Amino acid sequence: MNLKSHFDLVIFDWAGTMVDFGCEAPVKALLEAFAAEGVRIDAAAARRDMGTAKSDHVQALLADPAIAAAWRDRHGRAPSQADVEVLMTRLEPLMRRQAAQAAALIPGALQTFQQLRAAGIRIASSTGYTRQMLEPVLASAAAQGYVPEHVLCSGETPVGRPSPLMIYKACAELGIWPLSRVVKVDDAEAGIAEGKSAGAFTVGVASGNALGLSLAELQALASSERRAAIDAARERLLRAGADLALDSVADLAPALAQAAESRAPVQAPV
Repeated sequence: MNLKSHFDLVIFDWAGTMVDFGCEAPVKALLEAFAAEGVRIDAAAARRDMGTAKSDHVQALLADPAIAAAWRDRHGRAPSQADVEVLMTRLEPLMRRQAAQAAALIPGALQTFQQLRAAGIRIASSTGYTRQMLEPVLASAAAQGYVPEHVLCSGETPVGRPSPLMIYKACAELGIWPLSRVVKVDDAEAGIAEGKSAGAFTVGVASGNALGLSLAELQALASSERRAAIDAARERLLRAGADLALDSVADLAPALAQAAESRAPVQAPV
């Protein structure tokens, strides 16, 4: 199957999709940033809006009734936009440190990148991280051989995920159309919603936020528990609207080839 007859561009998310198995770095950074302000949040709360721009993510956490109540108890007032800015100031260096420590490519990610490039598919990426947060990840990924042609970060479009604007901007700057020839690959519901809103073929991967386990934690499970955890993550992404949900980004190239067999070709622009 000639992938280029169906697709022109694949846009990958970063944490949980291509690096940072289990999407651990942003969870750890968020917990630490809130703890520094005297408010305890748990990992489940931190994961709930994963994939959105980090400022939107912080704002959603502060709007959670339980977290807002804890904030009032600690600070004597309801959280405000000024508190979002304080938390973002705390979060930037924490995210850089945690992201740098979790920048190893997910097993099979590099091979998938190479397979797609060999097939003539262009590669872009987007993230809920700011550019400053992503800088150490970009450097580490490049050292490992992964260099997407185009990178978009939080704050570089007027609105972030789940809006389609990051995909629109990437396609406009790369000259790619129609959007039905674009693939969006993500590990979180916000990224799946982004892909669906844009009209892209959208692929969920169970290696990240939907799974919520590090690679070591996953491998420590009994085989039946491991399979159940991965299947549950895939089901979450399918319920979010993914056209396809995979165990890992390592499975992407053959899965796209198989999906293309039952998909009517979309005429590429001439």
